[in-house]
Amino acid sequence: MDFRNRHIVHLDLDTFFVSCQRLIDSSLENKPVIVGGTSDRGVVASCSYEARYYGVHSAMPMKHALRICPQAVVVKGDMDLYTRKSAEVTQIIAEEAPVYEKASIDEFYMDISGMDRFFGCFKWSSSLRTKIIKETGLPISFGLSPTKTVSKIATGEAKPQGQLQIKFDEVRPFLDPLSVRKIPMIGAATYKTLSRVGIRTIKTLANIPEEVLLRLLGKNGSALYRKANGIDPTPVVQHSERKSISSERTFVRDSMDIVRLKALLVQMVENLCYQLRSEGKVSSVITVKIRYANFDTHTQQHKIPYTSCDHVLIRNAMELFDKVYERRMMIRLVGVKLSGLVEGNYQISLFDDVTVINLYQAMDRIKNRFGKYAVQRASSVGALSRNFEDDR
Repeated sequence: MDFRNRHIVHLDLDTFFVSCQRLIDSSLENKPVIVGGTSDRGVVASCSYEARYYGVHSAMPMKHALRICPQAVVVKGDMDLYTRKSAEVTQIIAEEAPVYEKASIDEFYMDISGMDRFFGCFKWSSSLRTKIIKETGLPISFGLSPTKTVSKIATGEAKPQGQLQIKFDEVRPFLDPLSVRKIPMIGAATYKTLSRVGIRTIKTLANIPEEVLLRLLGKNGSALYRKANGIDPTPVVQHSERKSISSERTFVRDSMDIVRLKALLVQMVENLCYQLRSEGKVSSVITVKIRYANFDTHTQQHKIPYTSCDHVLIRNAMELFDKVYERRMMIRLVGVKLSGLVEGNYQISLFDDVTVINLYQAMDRIKNRFGKYAVQRASSVGALSRNFEDDR
């Protein structure tokens, strides 16, 4: 692939949760702000740059965060607000960009290759950034380069409230002096492995033979070698709100057993949420579907704050079922669909209790090892029956 004529933009809303809170409470400006659980067992979901100065970071226990930054203002998270503001930014980008990908609630990629012949890619991206700030009040930064990886790193270097272009000939000079931790796919464990053998800068990583990295890191070694050398052909995937996962069950015999039906819905939502978390995604829309014995099909849908938490989506599924099941006739099929999917961490929905976060993580580890039915809510166990068969 020829990267010379490729122009990929990465947009990232600065300290998104904090910025949203500051829109509705101007007294938070220029103060160390922590968004997260307000109880002793709470978790930091986001923090301002003023709080980061003291060492506070996301996923840190609130108790520890307040120990190192006691003057911080703690604000309980509001996922309804964040989802609305994310939608506003998405709408602006959708109206302007030829191809865009919503990577998470606060992060976007755009492919504007070819636009340099008409407007100039950097000038166009800067104008879009200005429009987002003006119309939403949210600070945002961007990086522009030939690849998604370099653009994301450039955005990180431009923050806060900055913009940075890395041209094709500037990629290696830009990457070389940076820490390998700047590469998105390098976590704490990989960094520790690389540091142990003296690989701490991207330049050092780029100059290590690919076969050596393969032996050291397995298949990820090749991907890291390419990224360190500025090679990333990953395309921008056009965003679609219709992106979804779903589950349906058809009864062998039509039923009016409401307890059994709801147990089945609980089980389906549990499995779909586990799938979301496994793929690192969150959902913003839930739909419940039923088909009566006479083949009439009805659906009800809720827009929801981004989440992949069972207990949140199960509650919504029960409410939707009660709305959609209004004829009191025999039912042939029930189904659940989760849509509006974006990349995201389900912890952002759990502002209050680190214990709940740990519970989800423990459940997922058990399911990863023993299968998705290894751990279930008691209310869904009764759904396992020969009276149902999968439609898909």
